[in-house]
Amino acid sequence: MQVVNSALDLSLKDSIICIGNFDGVHLGHQMLLKHMQEEAKLKQKPGIILTFFPPSKNFFSGTPFLSTQEEKLELFQAFNPEAVIVIAFNEAYTKTPKETFLSDIAWLEPQMIIVGENFRFGHERKGNLYDLSKHTSRLEVFNLKHGEGEAISSTRIRELLSQGDVAGANLLLGRNYSATGTVIKGDQRGRSIGFPTANIKLNPHKALPIGVFAVTVKTSHGSYKGMANVGPRPSFPNDPPALEVNLFNFDTSLYDEEISVSFVKHLRSQRKFNSLDDLKNQLAEDRVAALEAL
Repeated sequence: MQVVNSALDLSLKDSIICIGNFDGVHLGHQMLLKHMQEEAKLKQKPGIILTFFPPSKNFFSGTPFLSTQEEKLELFQAFNPEAVIVIAFNEAYTKTPKETFLSDIAWLEPQMIIVGENFRFGHERKGNLYDLSKHTSRLEVFNLKHGEGEAISSTRIRELLSQGDVAGANLLLGRNYSATGTVIKGDQRGRSIGFPTANIKLNPHKALPIGVFAVTVKTSHGSYKGMANVGPRPSFPNDPPALEVNLFNFDTSLYDEEISVSFVKHLRSQRKFNSLDDLKNQLAEDRVAALEAL
């Protein structure tokens, strides 16, 4: 899978192009990407994904995103694209006229373009589906809804995560929501009470659910069950939420290692404890509940 920052960097012509933000690569996005994959195989043409990072909502309003660029690229691999074009969504790009975007598309001479029905592009979102249709012999537009008719959107998934409803978010994602980051040294309070945790440094714009969760964790040593605590640090309430994970039956150092945490079930909300004994007892109960959930 070739990754480039401009359509002009590719020599792949007569392609099948799938365009979108694809934040979270949820079930709606997967419908488009699967169609790209099938059409590319059927017609023996290169499948190309054109996406943007960060998503426009993050750039304009600071809305947290569901996928970092690296996470999104990893999820794309399941659809076997020949190439992925990642356009940097920044101040300069917001001023780019629609004609520039269309010129880049024309360079690829696409046989087919696949988009969601709300896709717009160019300065002030002046580019529309009709404009796109003039640069391909076949434009396919999808309505991103699941079987029960509810719209599948990254906005809805963020709402569910903000409520701690990882089960609802996972249903729309078609997989468990995950976060990937680097393990850093914490204050080691968990170790002192028998529940050592890996403190994970994440992109500060990454969306996270708040609370205590049953999780699975991928490491270089293998995959493990565990429980995670996600929430603001009392001393730094304005900072992004912190993520710390207790891995079950694991006692190897993970410092400076990149690990991925997948959220399976919400166990409880965060709360303060009157004593260390109360905290230890609750963590023991959380461990039992997490193992049952997993």
